[in-house]
Amino acid sequence: MRAILNKGLREFIILASVTLLIFIITPFAYAQESAIKPNELDGAPVVLAGEKLFSIQKKIGPYSREDRAKAISKRIEAIAQDQSIPVDFLKIEEQKDSADIVVNDRIILTITDDDAKAANINRQKLSIGYLQKIQDSIKQYRESRSLENILLGVLYSFIATIILWIFFRVSNQIFSGIYAQFDSWGSTMIPALRIQNLEILPATQIADILIRLIKTLRLALILGVLYLYDLLLLSFFPWTRPFGASLSSYLLEKLFVGSQAFLSYLPNLFVIALVILVTYYILKLFKFIFSKIGSGMLAFPGFYPEWAEPTYKLVTFLIIALAAVVVFPYFPGSQSPAFQGISIFLGLLVSLGSSSAIANVVAGVILIYTRAFQIGDRVKIGDAMGDIVEKTLLVTRIRTPKNVVITIPNATVLNSQIVNYSALATAPGNNLILHTTVTLGYDLPWRKVHETLIRAACATQDILAEPAPFVLQMSLDDSYVSYELNAYTDKPIIMAGIYSELHQNIQDMCNEVGIEILSPHYRAVRDGNQNTIPENYLPKDYVAPGFKISPLDNFFHPSDSKSKANGQELTEAQDE
Repeated sequence: MRAILNKGLREFIILASVTLLIFIITPFAYAQESAIKPNELDGAPVVLAGEKLFSIQKKIGPYSREDRAKAISKRIEAIAQDQSIPVDFLKIEEQKDSADIVVNDRIILTITDDDAKAANINRQKLSIGYLQKIQDSIKQYRESRSLENILLGVLYSFIATIILWIFFRVSNQIFSGIYAQFDSWGSTMIPALRIQNLEILPATQIADILIRLIKTLRLALILGVLYLYDLLLLSFFPWTRPFGASLSSYLLEKLFVGSQAFLSYLPNLFVIALVILVTYYILKLFKFIFSKIGSGMLAFPGFYPEWAEPTYKLVTFLIIALAAVVVFPYFPGSQSPAFQGISIFLGLLVSLGSSSAIANVVAGVILIYTRAFQIGDRVKIGDAMGDIVEKTLLVTRIRTPKNVVITIPNATVLNSQIVNYSALATAPGNNLILHTTVTLGYDLPWRKVHETLIRAACATQDILAEPAPFVLQMSLDDSYVSYELNAYTDKPIIMAGIYSELHQNIQDMCNEVGIEILSPHYRAVRDGNQNTIPENYLPKDYVAPGFKISPLDNFFHPSDSKSKANGQELTEAQDE
């Protein structure tokens, strides 16, 4: 109970503070509106406490009608503030060509024959009417500023504030109950909006829309009550009563102008609402169609399911842009120079500042429809190799085998060479081929090398047995043969691991059969060296030639050695 009282007291203090603020600010905010402005037909008004008494339509001598009206208003206000001057002391003194309304020999107003002609009445009747209005207005001025009326105004203000506080308390409870009721009806009483089997708006969403409408009505009701409360408080005191009248007339005037503008704008508003409604349902239709294409339930020849989402986004953008172009002329102020200037300025900013962004967007669209890669593909773009983790209209993101994410602008991607390892990796007969090169000497039989390399490929995990691995002899170099091992896999994402295991198996298999993996270099010295042709190609009686050794003297003095040999042979012949 204490918490409720404290909450109510806080609300009352806040409400009283807002009321006091409105009460203080309103006279200043509408001070200019309180003055009754001259009218060419009615003349310059004579006012007292913001209320018009009559109009001055003619000038006297050098004094214009505005000057006369202002001077008369000041004299009447001075007499009204002087409580010592009874209103009965005001009287009319007739002159030859005019009549004066005086008090204690002080002239308040002079009425001429021209004034009477302008009012279309004789001067005597006009003077009596002016006198009566001045006396009544002074009486009312003095009565409204009496202590009794001021105290009554304070009492009425307090009562009005209490009533306003009660209104807020009751309205809070009523509207809270309405919100709860509609929220509970969202799943029971309120039906969903359907067209045959297509649900356009679920029941819960309809309930939310109704609750928002009720909240809007509540806000409008609160603002209206606060406005009436403000007018009522201003009318309780003579100092603020003119401002209350000005506030009321200001609101009525603005409401009238606004209603006239709204009624004249209704045809345009109808066109805008119709375009928005048609656009909304067209977008829902396209969303339904492209969602079915993306899920594979609807197919068109030559249109791939992965194109569904980006195509829907492009179509949505184009439809909304077309709708904006259609409704733009119907917006208020669309033809004004200021509106057009802002549009041109924004267009210039977009054209100058987004050239690279537009290039990336265009490149992104081209990449989507060329199907260069998909999410999850292992690709190589320029020097970056990894898996596609995201592709947008602006950038493409690649995650490398080292878990590093590289962001590449789509314009750069489009201008680079794109190698896609995953495009055909899972297609039967079109699996990815991994290849590696080994250089071995001519002394090794090539059939043995082929067999060993193929065995190493078959022993590698994630290498397919079918299609079978194969070896190509890529070149016959000066000192060695280049053997290229090719093997199929359907897992390009782990190709780095497959390559590592394949190289390990090549080393193991070559070691098992005695193949030394190296690139030998030969010198052309055939004397005493084994022939490098494999043994199965050599004659059965082939024996490696021995080395021929000669003395060094023969190498340095071949002529002396030859003459000695000849002399020795001659001596031996003679002996024989």
